Amino acid sequence: MPTDRTAAAAAIDAFLRAIGRDPATEPELRGTGDRVAAAFLDELCDGYHKDPAAIVEGHRIASASSDLVVLRGAPVTTMCPHHLLPATGIATIAFAPRGAIVGLGALVELVDACARRLVLQEEIGGRVAEVLHAVLRPTWAGCRLVLEHGCVVHRAERRHGARVETFALRGSPSAEERATAERAVGLGT
Repeated sequence: MPTDRTAAAAAIDAFLRAIGRDPATEPELRGTGDRVAAAFLDELCDGYHKDPAAIVEGHRIASASSDLVVLRGAPVTTMCPHHLLPATGIATIAFAPRGAIVGLGALVELVDACARRLVLQEEIGGRVAEVLHAVLRPTWAGCRLVLEHGCVVHRAERRHGARVETFALRGSPSAEERATAERAVGLGT
């Protein structure tokens, strides 16, 4: 579905009026519709304009290395599709190469392409691991996400500091390889 920046800005202005605020008469709200539309279209949801598989394929490097690759602390921002509030935190990506590796910056780009959408946290890690597994064909690929969700910490019970941790693993690792993957991403720490 194509985006419509003007309609998005008008919808935000209509929302503000619906909650009793008027962007036409309240100076601090002038232009808010345009700013919110730009924030969502150009930043918070710009993952819709990126192809995760193309990012990895474009940075794929043939390699005989079978040494474990782990990237820790990749920043993540996503938007909760239920409340339109941000979730932020970090990703750890790990894989056991088998014939190919990828430029490390591409791993961060991959996370952004999968996360900067209206998407559930559980789907982000799964998509990252699936793309790595499909393009690089490692023994296994995994993604751990630890995020603080605005919909949890700013609403209702206001559980500040509460974090959600997910771990997705793709491939057919043995029990020993799975344990290695879990240790590599720091599951539970």
